[in-house]
Amino acid sequence: MATATRSTVINDPVGIHARPAAQFAQAAGASGCTVTIAKEGSDPVQADSILSVMGLGVKQGDTVTITVEGDNAEQVADELVNTLLAV
Repeated sequence: MATATRSTVINDPVGIHARPAAQFAQAAGASGCTVTIAKEGSDPVQADSILSVMGLGVKQGDTVTITVEGDNAEQVADELVNTLLAV
């Protein structure tokens, strides 16, 4: 099983709030992979849970790390980073 990890800085002025958290969690759940997300300095949480993602309290300028395990992990990781950066 493949594993891919990506880190990115959140540029949205309000961080990861309800709408981007929902879009990200939905994309993570639909990927068919096991996906976690962690804010720098915190433990990873399941990325397919909107409440868990919002519970990280990610603000503008924070670095998050996404870890994907499963088929097409590299592609899924890239798509999830793009989902976070697109909002």
